[in-house]
Amino acid sequence: MVTVGYTMIAQRLSSSMLTAPMVFLFLGVVLSLTGFLSEHDAHVLLHPVAEIALVILLFLDAAQIDLNALRKRHIWPTRMLLIGLPASVALGSLAGLILFPAWPFAGVALAAAILAPTDAALGQAVVSNPNVPVRPRRALTVESGLNDGLALPIILFFASLTAAESTSQGGEWLVFGAKQILLGPLVGIVFGSVGGWVLLRAKAHKTTSEIYEGVGALALAGAAYLGAIQIGGNGFIAAFAAGLAFGGIVKGACKFIFEFTESEGQLLAWAAFLLLGAALVPEAIEHLTWQMLALILLSLFVVRPLAIWLSLIGTDAAPVTRVFFGWFGPRGLATALFALLVIEQIPHQYSDQILHIAVNAVWISALLHGLSAAPAAKWYGQKMTESGNIAEHQKTHASDTPVFTKRE
Repeated sequence: MVTVGYTMIAQRLSSSMLTAPMVFLFLGVVLSLTGFLSEHDAHVLLHPVAEIALVILLFLDAAQIDLNALRKRHIWPTRMLLIGLPASVALGSLAGLILFPAWPFAGVALAAAILAPTDAALGQAVVSNPNVPVRPRRALTVESGLNDGLALPIILFFASLTAAESTSQGGEWLVFGAKQILLGPLVGIVFGSVGGWVLLRAKAHKTTSEIYEGVGALALAGAAYLGAIQIGGNGFIAAFAAGLAFGGIVKGACKFIFEFTESEGQLLAWAAFLLLGAALVPEAIEHLTWQMLALILLSLFVVRPLAIWLSLIGTDAAPVTRVFFGWFGPRGLATALFALLVIEQIPHQYSDQILHIAVNAVWISALLHGLSAAPAAKWYGQKMTESGNIAEHQKTHASDTPVFTKRE
């Protein structure tokens, strides 16, 4: 009933300080504390719901990107992804080494990498806000849609190093990590390319319709995920790579991708936030230490802002735009789910703390970014107007050709 009620006022709330992730995380915590949803039941439900949500959303986010436009003309998100993301991991690792001096470097870097991805769902209040010019909105949308898929290989790499440093079977863990990182993309590219080609052939021969195309797209994401797992690759990376390959071939011919992302995809994300709040947030808050809190706040207020600022040096991004981009990098489902994905691979003395860091980062980010989204977007729009840059940032020109395969 809460979901039904929220949808009835969602448009009004989209311009307020109350966001869907805040609502459903809080609801999950309340259900857990009052006993209406036990922590055990929430744990049982969280893994399948969250994994399905992440597989589908990774695939669909990637499928909406025009890679040629991103590579050739979309300078801001490209810089933030290729320079800002690694810089966030590096700067976060430095902060972690200071706060957790007893941890091995690989463990600290793993925590930093898990905190690096941003979440499109938590940033929705900004990227849909008309106060923010078109070009910055598009840049943030592209970055948040792609950086979780790009961060996952880094996370798996450091998870393998962390496991290798603490066991006599270190070589086996490194081989396992290499297979995860290398085989996942290969499987995804094959499935996505073949799936895209089959879809175009079916549409040309009129043997399918939009309803069945949607079912096929979801099945393709699941097939890439399962196919990669069967040969030792990472299913999430495979789903992301399949989406990139599929989207590059169909180029917007499958309308279902966009419709699902805006409706059923939202419902999946909301369910995952609710279960996350019920299953993990109460325990994470109970085990929150000052070192964890310091790392989270440094990640939000220093690490990402500095990494994004550095990544945009030499571009036409105004200083206020760099500050705005640096702040609006909310941590969401990917941060929590990637932590859940690797905790069984790494030593127990680090796994619980890394999971608590990730989960606390999600609810803290949901609160801070939710409360600041509407006022900050309004402030940013006013600053751009006062500086005379808003007209330039509203343009779609040669340096900013849309990277989406649909019209925004």
